[in-house]
Amino acid sequence: MEPVHRSVLLDEVLEALALDGPEGVLVDGTLGEGGHSVSFLQRFPLARIIGVDADRQMLDRARQRIGEGAPVTFVNSWFDDYFADATVRFDRILLDLGVSMYHFSLSGRGFSFRSDEPLDMRLSLDAETSAADLVNNQRESDLADLIYQFGEERYSRRIASSIVRARAARPLRTTKELAEVVWAAVPPAYRHGRIHPATRTFQALRIAVNGELDRISRGLPAALDRLQSSGRCAVISFHSLEDRIVKHLFRDYAQTRGYTVLTRKPIVPSDDEIRSNPAARSAKLRVIERTGGDA
Repeated sequence: MEPVHRSVLLDEVLEALALDGPEGVLVDGTLGEGGHSVSFLQRFPLARIIGVDADRQMLDRARQRIGEGAPVTFVNSWFDDYFADATVRFDRILLDLGVSMYHFSLSGRGFSFRSDEPLDMRLSLDAETSAADLVNNQRESDLADLIYQFGEERYSRRIASSIVRARAARPLRTTKELAEVVWAAVPPAYRHGRIHPATRTFQALRIAVNGELDRISRGLPAALDRLQSSGRCAVISFHSLEDRIVKHLFRDYAQTRGYTVLTRKPIVPSDDEIRSNPAARSAKLRVIERTGGDA
């Protein structure tokens, strides 16, 4: 099986999470198609991987890619739930907060408006609420707040108002329908910027459907608490809302709990990586180490 997704900042992650010896346990809390974990095992063949993903389809793709017999335990769970329930400590933890290109390109769940798909956006099919549920049922003011807070969209109120008018005629069910409503809602000058005018609205809905920011706020502290002494955690974020949470939590743990932030500034992709993989352009890597012993 050829992977769809290209792992970002791969060399930088491998360097940041290099083991002190030949053996150790890495928890890949957002396994996806397993790109980082495959490379980690190639560098540290005696290591053991715990691969966690909320999407059973992604776990199946990772199993196919990694193959039988590899020292990998596959866990179907959100990473925040996994670390909240964990009772052992780990040597290395990786959280890649980006959405896989598989979800955008092949899942058929409406993460992108580049093809016409059902408005779903659930990373886990066990989740109850879809993007269509939010778009068609939320009050206008709540929808506007959601688009503004999670999408940082300046025209959130105009977009929400247009969505409410459109759904009064008939429910919005597909990505194309929603993208067209957003396009018509914004000023003409805003329609030809660097990104499509619906990009931020789609981001906001995806974050809301999957509770992404809440999961980082809950899951990252739980992960840091499960590190061994001298254990490290690396987090890759892709937009300012994620990175702000990571930065502040790392700072808090460094100031009060015996951890050391190893990245004074976030590590970003090289120009060469961005040219070969444009999806990497907004990635930021932050790394922290537990230096104060096991509390």
